[in-house]
Amino acid sequence: MNTVTRPRILVVGAGFAGVECVRRLERKLSPDEADVTLVTPFAYQLYLPLLPQVASGVLTPQSIAVSLRRSKKYRTRIIPGGAIGVDLKSKVCVIRTITDQIVNEPYDYIVLAPGSVTRTFDIPGLTEHAFGMKTLAEAAYIRDHVISQLDLADASQDPDERASRLQFVVVGGGYAGTETAACLQRLTHAAVKRYPRLDPGLIKWHLIDIAPKLMPELGEKLGGSAQEILRRRGIEISLGTSIAKAGPEEVTFTDGRVVPTRTLIWTAGVVASPLIATLGAETVKGRLAVAPEMNLPGDDGVFALGDSAAVPDLAKGDGAMCPPTAQHALRQGRHVADNVIASLRGGVMKPYVHKDLGLVVDLGGTDAVSKPLGIELRGLPAQAVARGYHWSALRTNVAKTRVMTNWLLNAVAGDDFVRTGFQARKAARLKDFEYTDAYLTPEQVRERVEGAARRE
Repeated sequence: MNTVTRPRILVVGAGFAGVECVRRLERKLSPDEADVTLVTPFAYQLYLPLLPQVASGVLTPQSIAVSLRRSKKYRTRIIPGGAIGVDLKSKVCVIRTITDQIVNEPYDYIVLAPGSVTRTFDIPGLTEHAFGMKTLAEAAYIRDHVISQLDLADASQDPDERASRLQFVVVGGGYAGTETAACLQRLTHAAVKRYPRLDPGLIKWHLIDIAPKLMPELGEKLGGSAQEILRRRGIEISLGTSIAKAGPEEVTFTDGRVVPTRTLIWTAGVVASPLIATLGAETVKGRLAVAPEMNLPGDDGVFALGDSAAVPDLAKGDGAMCPPTAQHALRQGRHVADNVIASLRGGVMKPYVHKDLGLVVDLGGTDAVSKPLGIELRGLPAQAVARGYHWSALRTNVAKTRVMTNWLLNAVAGDDFVRTGFQARKAARLKDFEYTDAYLTPEQVRERVEGAARRE
């Protein structure tokens, strides 16, 4: 078959959903059936659930970044950049490459798995002064920052400055926020022993959330166990509370309290990638509304999945949507690949159905709470389940070996509390890591595509 006539399958996003889709397409399609292209700014798949362990130094950054170029047998073309708009009528995806060049990429089938971005609100000073926990760079940067606060507090002669540098605030009582607070508190608790001039009692961690409970999905008992573990470690938990404003040296809570701090970590949820808004299609709470087969009704060859798609959860029923979790994204990736192939070959697409396998929360050390298949676990058994699940979900044996080695080495030797200093000269906050202002409007996408067509 001539190369020009081969169907073009474009996959947007290299998260769990996108990578699983690409790998399955490569395995099940012969080279002459279709050309597969992947759009991603980074040629690796990031294992997001383990980011807090990178921030706390338990794992190295490389261990959870699984290279997409490692295997020689994969034939997918990778475009290094990000999709900033999609014209469904012309079947063109507008891409901003890492060199800031904007290109139009035509497709016959498109799989939208751009993931999510940090959800923020119109809170004064939030994006200027808060850190996020959504990217590998953010996790590595936060580790540097936290250790540097200990160094700077140790060097300071001002008691007020010292106190502010040793207070840390995490906003968000979901999995990301809870694990981040738990893992980083363990880091500072261990590190302060190497600073004889610092009073360990000055180190204070605050975990706040507007919701009445931490991780309500865990249930009353396990959620209560997680709170008890954190409080026993000295983490102050404030529920029904959020941030009123943020500054460079203090944070004001909505209950009126003012906490002097140089560290505000924002993990209060995620929203679908702004790419979805460029389609001009129906959405459900910002996520693209798709059929149970994960195709976009009324638009031939358009599929969406993962955090950016409102995929009906047929296992739960009652109009429920699949939660944005790794276990759903992995399975949706494989399933949507099968449906793309069925559509390509004139077959019948099948609806996505998956019963949730449970939840795991790693609180560092021997502390964890897990609920696999509805069974409530705490302590070491829960930790074994949590780490076993994460370890098995890593896609390559190289990644599994690196993670297991890191866990064993950290358990035996502990941490060296080394900071790289790569970004010491320039502060970086939430607004510096997520380029949410780079996307086009539907009108701009259409204008660009039509302009390119006229020039041709």
